[in-house]
Amino acid sequence: MNRGTIAEIDLRALSANLRVVRGLARDCSVIAVVKADAYGHGAVEVSRRLVKDGADCLAVAFTDEARALRQAGIAVPLLVLFDSRPESDDVLAHNLIPVVSSREVAFILSKEAERANRQISVHIKVDTGMGRLGLEGAAARSIEDISRLGGIHIAGVMSHFSEADLADVSFSQKQINKFRALQSELSAAGVEVPLFHMANSAAIMALPESHLDAVRPGLMLYGYSPLAPECERDKGVFRAVASLQPVMTVRTRIVAIRKVPAGMPVSYCRTFVTQRESRIAVIAAGYADGFNRKFSNNAEVLVRGKRVPVVGRVCMDLTMVDVTEIQEAEEDDEVVIVGKQGEMSVDAAELAMRADTIPYEVLIALGSKARRVYK
Repeated sequence: MNRGTIAEIDLRALSANLRVVRGLARDCSVIAVVKADAYGHGAVEVSRRLVKDGADCLAVAFTDEARALRQAGIAVPLLVLFDSRPESDDVLAHNLIPVVSSREVAFILSKEAERANRQISVHIKVDTGMGRLGLEGAAARSIEDISRLGGIHIAGVMSHFSEADLADVSFSQKQINKFRALQSELSAAGVEVPLFHMANSAAIMALPESHLDAVRPGLMLYGYSPLAPECERDKGVFRAVASLQPVMTVRTRIVAIRKVPAGMPVSYCRTFVTQRESRIAVIAAGYADGFNRKFSNNAEVLVRGKRVPVVGRVCMDLTMVDVTEIQEAEEDDEVVIVGKQGEMSVDAAELAMRADTIPYEVLIALGSKARRVYK
């Protein structure tokens, strides 16, 4: 048998989620975020679908991700978000758009562009409160200086929210105000910039004043909201969240069912001991497949349309679940880890809550390890 899990990627759901983005940010360009292998969904296939559906630009984390998309025939603009020293050969060869977070990098790119008698389009990142990357202090003056460099075209200026997912939007508003002030400074200085953008998925849904010229949806494209639950009390936000469709379903199989007596320990360290005569199913998924060890005695999966609990420690390749209440369960039955089965469902948000993490991590962990199929 093949090891582990299968991740089914529903491209129709992806398309529907992109329509939700466009409905919320009607006059904006869409920079679709496909970094980290499209959050575990497969960057090439996801990018092809997003481009087909009209995404204006794709954003990746590092140059190697952009190179792979170009090699797969993806021709739309590619924004490279985080390379601190972009490889100019790749930038020029693959017509990439690096995000510049310092004057020094801008000078390096300028020299390389002039040497090749080419022009490199860049987006300038400004730190308005994230405290990670971006120009600080007199950002407008730095951007003016960069705009005068040979071989450099400033195609955009961007920033990044640190807490747009929270109900308290006071700090996010400060970031918006700071970014808008920069926009006004640059306009007054005669620096023309086609795109200003800072809105991630949370801001697209909850902070319409941040939409500006372009938005950068990530998690919401894959069917999940990053917003804190209290944010969803707003009717408009609730409708947006409710209309998102999870793109990934993760499945595996039962490899064995064992009938065991009461008092039988299950898995490592006897963290679960049966309280009755039980049917324990062994499923082909473990932490090597991205099924977090924190799900030990702390998650449910779907078997024959019903929820069944994980029992004992999650192992590297296998996990045990209690199917005592499903007497018809058999070896080779389908098991759904994330997704729907019949009327029941388990989603990445639930698993994230159980593991004290976020849906991003759950999706990337499961999707990157699974055999992916697309529909």
